[in-house]
Amino acid sequence: MPGSGIGQRNCAVLAGILVLAALFRLHDVQQPLIDAFSWRQASTAMMADNFLARSWNIFFPEVSWTGPGPAYQGRELQIISYITALLYALFGWHDWLGRLVAITFGLWGVFALHRLLDRVWGTAHAHAGAFLLAIMPGAVFIDRSFLPDPAMLSLVTTGAWLYVVYLQEDRPGLLVLAGVIATLGVLAKLPGIAVVVPMTYATFSILQVRGRLNPRRILQIAPVALIAGALILGYYRWAIHVGTNFPPYHVAGSGYLWDDGLSKFFSQAFYLPAAWKIASSWLFTLPVVVLAGIALLVMPPGTTSPARGKVQWFFHAWLAGALIVYFFAAREIKTNPWNFHIFNVPVAAFAGRGLILLATIDGSLQWSVPSRLLRSAVIAAIVIVGGSIPGLQLMKTPYAQSGHQLGVQLSALAKPGDLVIAASATIGDPIAIYYSRRRGWVFPPGGGMNDWSVLPDDREAIDMLETLRAKDAAWFGVAKNARDSRGRKLLEYNTGLIAHLDKTAERVVDDDAMLIYRLAPPTAY
Repeated sequence: MPGSGIGQRNCAVLAGILVLAALFRLHDVQQPLIDAFSWRQASTAMMADNFLARSWNIFFPEVSWTGPGPAYQGRELQIISYITALLYALFGWHDWLGRLVAITFGLWGVFALHRLLDRVWGTAHAHAGAFLLAIMPGAVFIDRSFLPDPAMLSLVTTGAWLYVVYLQEDRPGLLVLAGVIATLGVLAKLPGIAVVVPMTYATFSILQVRGRLNPRRILQIAPVALIAGALILGYYRWAIHVGTNFPPYHVAGSGYLWDDGLSKFFSQAFYLPAAWKIASSWLFTLPVVVLAGIALLVMPPGTTSPARGKVQWFFHAWLAGALIVYFFAAREIKTNPWNFHIFNVPVAAFAGRGLILLATIDGSLQWSVPSRLLRSAVIAAIVIVGGSIPGLQLMKTPYAQSGHQLGVQLSALAKPGDLVIAASATIGDPIAIYYSRRRGWVFPPGGGMNDWSVLPDDREAIDMLETLRAKDAAWFGVAKNARDSRGRKLLEYNTGLIAHLDKTAERVVDDDAMLIYRLAPPTAY
């Protein structure tokens, strides 16, 4: 592996970190997709289903919650869902396979950060930073979620590592490889574009110190950068084309600066109170924030090999790139917090630096000194017990369990080809459609720019139901705890809709968790 020279002892430490990372990520790997990110995971999982069942064309990702379809959407390049579909073809459908693919990318990301840190700040910081990425609750939780973000972070971290090696060792083949991998990372999820900032910083910093910053070297790098930029721009223009020209006319993501306007972002303080709540409760948690804060107050360590050039501000540049992304997409990132994953690399690096600073506060430079080992162990225990475990417990809570139960029941009742309508615990969440193993509609119907997380009034709700019935919807199911983004419960707010269903459909299931109706054809009543 390029630039991966590592001694036997350090290799053993890295192996231990990767085992720890795997244990954290694989715990509860078979949990259905009912945790805090159920909504987005269900859509990702549907795209994997549809690659297998309908079309292998990766440029037309399709969901199943807008009717019989096709239901193409403007999305990032579906790397994780496509690999998962291939695994479905080999091993059959298992909902945890998506988690397993994401975890695999996440583990590689821990390895890639270790090798990158070793190049930038040295081996001790590589161990500490990789350890923090292995256990930080936000990194762990996102890495175990059926989302595109683990592929994004893993790939851009790998691309950054290989690019630094190229700059330090003049290995042209690594330039192309780094460009390809980093480009795939940005295609996997657009926030990965933040890596351009530290890579640009590394280019000028390393080459200048090595005396190799010259037009010839820049002309060697420029074509790779231009091709990468063209591919990224071309793909996302295509994604917008798909999302605006095919039903349900939906492009993933919203809440950008150019949509809302700078004045709204200022009025909301760039959503920083909400971002802080996310960061302190589960993404980083306070122990990690404190460690990272300590590192940000002091100078970064110098390189352990001056001949490689100076690049000690690399992770500050990465943080700056992530903050630029946040500046332009604050509401989107706050609303869909898995997008914070791009911050996990610099925060892990800084937190690892903070751990080392506290562990060596007495001036000792040897790991074998008992006091240093003890302090390191205590800090690690505080991070795990005070941050990682409660943060993960919070996010793993089965918020969408009733939607899963509803979907499983619909799967048992509906015949293949039946179209279903479902309202899960969170209005708009397609988790019940996913587990029904059928196509159909969330209720109220989603797609486009309308807000389908808000319940309509009874008259509009009945009109929506009858429109879907006319499109051959055969089943209507609602979780009894279904509520919209305004906190209104469907069974209490839409009593007229339920009364209409009781008159025009057959109530098949009525238990503590759900109501399910078999819909009669519109001409039958």
